[in-house]
Amino acid sequence: MSLTAAMFSGVSGLAAQSTAMAMISDNISNTNTVGYKGSNAIFSTLVTESATDTSYSAGGVLVHPRAQVDQQGLITASDSVTHMAVAGDGFFVVNTLANPTGSEGNYIYTRAGTFEPDSSGLLRNAQGYYLQGWEIDNDGNIPTNQSDLAALTPVNITGLTGNAEATTVINLKANLSSDQATFGAGYVAGDMAAGTTTPHFARSFQVYDSMGSAHGITFNFLRTGTGVTPNEWTVEITADIDEDGTEDVLASQIAAFNSDGTLDLGATTLTNTITIPWAASLGIDTPQDITLNFGSDALSDGFTQSASNSELVSSEVNGAVFGAFDSVFINEEGVVIAKFDNGTSKEIYKIPVATFANPNGLRNRDGNSYDETPDSGTFTLREATFGGAGRIISSATEASTVDIASEFTRMIITQRSYSAAGKIITTADEMLEELIRLKR
Repeated sequence: MSLTAAMFSGVSGLAAQSTAMAMISDNISNTNTVGYKGSNAIFSTLVTESATDTSYSAGGVLVHPRAQVDQQGLITASDSVTHMAVAGDGFFVVNTLANPTGSEGNYIYTRAGTFEPDSSGLLRNAQGYYLQGWEIDNDGNIPTNQSDLAALTPVNITGLTGNAEATTVINLKANLSSDQATFGAGYVAGDMAAGTTTPHFARSFQVYDSMGSAHGITFNFLRTGTGVTPNEWTVEITADIDEDGTEDVLASQIAAFNSDGTLDLGATTLTNTITIPWAASLGIDTPQDITLNFGSDALSDGFTQSASNSELVSSEVNGAVFGAFDSVFINEEGVVIAKFDNGTSKEIYKIPVATFANPNGLRNRDGNSYDETPDSGTFTLREATFGGAGRIISSATEASTVDIASEFTRMIITQRSYSAAGKIITTADEMLEELIRLKR
């Protein structure tokens, strides 16, 4: 009967508008929830049978909640360097356990990047989920099996033992005075180290071994060129004082110059890149190679010889003493960089971004997180900024996508629609009552 169908249609309207109001209430309640994605009610007709030219049977309405997971929220600044937001597609991978092993724990996905270290240094968001990342090895590489969740580990930013950087390169620019008188014949390698000959020019530098210990190294220059080769200097490189009171001679070779004061590498035995092996007296067990760059052939980009005074123009020596952990920095590619108080840094983790073919098909979970479903498709772990994955913005969070003005407007419409659906029921009831009176 059409009147009965009309009542059931009104009931379906009440149910649909109640569901819509529930979504609106959730949206308004989560206005300030970081990374929250608003939901909308999509209505569709419910047809019980086809209408004809002479009859019509009411069906009603169905409601389909639609989460707008793919909508980008506003990126807002945060005071915490470990707070993060994804600008673009993708989600952070988190786990419900601090140290998931085997089948324990559950990997889920979220845009809520309010990560802060817990008492163990593990990054955990306000919802209690632990951030997962690829650990970077000493060669700067991440695991090769990047599509496997088992390759992820909880991101821990504290408890680092510190960092030391061994010296590997010395870049020198120096001028040697062409007015310097020649020492003459009779110089023997090691005389400057032994103190029997005073160099015409010398400069010392601090270098560091792999343990972060500092050692002194000295470049001694003595003009020894005579006759047809007046523009030659003996370069004697010495290290820290040995136990017997002498210095270790690491190299004693020739630096030669052209008539215009540029390097003549053809007559130079001190090669443009020289490897300096360390001795046991420096306090380390294995040799340490240091590359020495002092200029190019026929150019003035390193050692030169001119009429001005002998002087060190510039020097660059890498390496650093042992330093304690100081802070972290996260770049837009998701690389977590530990900084140490000696000025060095080390890449320790890379945060992946999980993308889905249909993020709106993800299933909602507690704590503003999501789980994959057949509708969403299987996750793909990507490096941030590559393959369609968004950028990771540190010291920032993603705001809720809820617009209060729109939600209140929808609330008014939903309230009126609910009242109208209720009016359908009362009107149909009055019509049925009138029908019953016809028998009296």
